[in-house]
Amino acid sequence: MTGPRYTPLAQSLPSTVPFVGPETQERQRGASFVARLGANESIFGPSPSATQAMAHAASEIWMYGDPENHDLRHALADHHGVSPENIVVGEGIDGLLSYLVRLIVGPGDAVVTSDGAYPTFNYHVAGFGGILHKVPYSGDHEDPSALFAKAAEVGAKLVYLANPDNPMGSWHSGADIVAAMDALPDGCLLVLDEAYVECAPEGTAAPVSIDDPRVIRMRTFSKVYGMAGARVGYAMGTPDLIAAFNKVRNHFGMNRAAQAGALAALQDGAWLEHVQAQIAEARARIGTIARENGLAALPSATNFVAIDCGRDGDFAKAVLDALVAQGIFVRMPFAAPQNRCIRVSCGPASDLDAFAAALPEALAVARVR
Repeated sequence: MTGPRYTPLAQSLPSTVPFVGPETQERQRGASFVARLGANESIFGPSPSATQAMAHAASEIWMYGDPENHDLRHALADHHGVSPENIVVGEGIDGLLSYLVRLIVGPGDAVVTSDGAYPTFNYHVAGFGGILHKVPYSGDHEDPSALFAKAAEVGAKLVYLANPDNPMGSWHSGADIVAAMDALPDGCLLVLDEAYVECAPEGTAAPVSIDDPRVIRMRTFSKVYGMAGARVGYAMGTPDLIAAFNKVRNHFGMNRAAQAGALAALQDGAWLEHVQAQIAEARARIGTIARENGLAALPSATNFVAIDCGRDGDFAKAVLDALVAQGIFVRMPFAAPQNRCIRVSCGPASDLDAFAAALPEALAVARVR
């Protein structure tokens, strides 16, 4: 008896996942984390209005979600001053990246990203047979000029840029990115991931025309809106590009309760401002904790802070492991030299108190290894 006849591409891929979840680590260590500060979730939670909307929708969960995401798309269009035809909703930015890569990338097609940038994008590119070309960070920032130059060099069909950036928290002004786009080669689409833009200073969002065919912009309800578990993301682009998603997307992929929650969250501007203030306060506290331990916190425009541990990746990994052993879940960049850092999500005072208490011991353990 024979097994499934996998494609040659599938046979060539490693059986892996981009991230090992905190739940997996909790099972491995046989205990829950005291503070969950590694996944860039909004520990401050969603809008109470969103929670209520999702609870109400639970009684209607026997129905599929609206496959057109009509109400949410129209509300997002009003929010951004664009047409509903400029917006596609999907299962988080991760889901939308998968659909986009499927639309654009075939075996052997060139794709450009930064070495150390969001690995799930790389995972999708590999899954459809694309060839990744990477450029290094410049001063802990993604380097748009280098990305676009590499795209021209290799004839890339896609180039990925996150602004603000994960995992470093750095950012560029949106105007600078738009100016740099003049160097994009013909036929290359910029995937501009703006997952953290609601955390960032004014002027970070790219002031690009919604009808500019060179770019697609990604947004999410997983970060400031506090709905990571609901998996709601959206992309904005030209109507032709957005319509193409209907060729490949899972039309019933959106959870009905998640649709209701996102719509309510979008309408609760007061909660958004409340969480933005909490994030700013938490970033400052993380910076203080870092300085108290002789470390440096990198400037951040996200809901996390990268802390420079002052040595190399091996030392930072030892610090991370010692924190995990004390029940503090954090992560770190995976590419040098950024892997000299650990990455700590913003959270309430109780979680940061636990991190502050654990960090000195973690550093002591790491220094004697």
